[in-house]
Amino acid sequence: MPDFSGKINMERTFVMIKPEGLQRGLAGEIIARLEKKGLKMIAMKMLVISVDLANKHYGEHVGKPFFEKLVKYITCGPVIAMVLEGKNAVSTVRAMMGSTDPLKAEQGTIRATYGMDMGRNIIHGSDSPASADREIGNFFKTEELIDYTRSIELWVYE
Repeated sequence: MPDFSGKINMERTFVMIKPEGLQRGLAGEIIARLEKKGLKMIAMKMLVISVDLANKHYGEHVGKPFFEKLVKYITCGPVIAMVLEGKNAVSTVRAMMGSTDPLKAEQGTIRATYGMDMGRNIIHGSDSPASADREIGNFFKTEELIDYTRSIELWVYE
């Protein structure tokens, strides 16, 4: 039996399956891939993002030519918002997602597998721990984050 007496420094990240992911019936498969990697789901909800929340979420893009189109798109239908936890969760999810442009994404990544267009790239994930904290706060209240231990962690982490 592995020794799990030491505390592993876990990181949290925000992940969103975008409207086309739900419309195409890909949510279950994407969530399964993230969980099979060893990431732990600590919060999840399905919602239609309001224009106000979209403006807040994409605030760094205000004034860019694609901003209005981005807000209109992300508010057009339901999304699944999640908080995942794991060792190096931000970089792990970023690697699993692949490049923003699915046609340039590494084979086997979520975007390369399911995406065809940069504007329909299936999934969003935080690009840094600071962004993760901000995005998690935008979508979830502290009491919605569930702290628990899975027995599988003995087999995922040293």
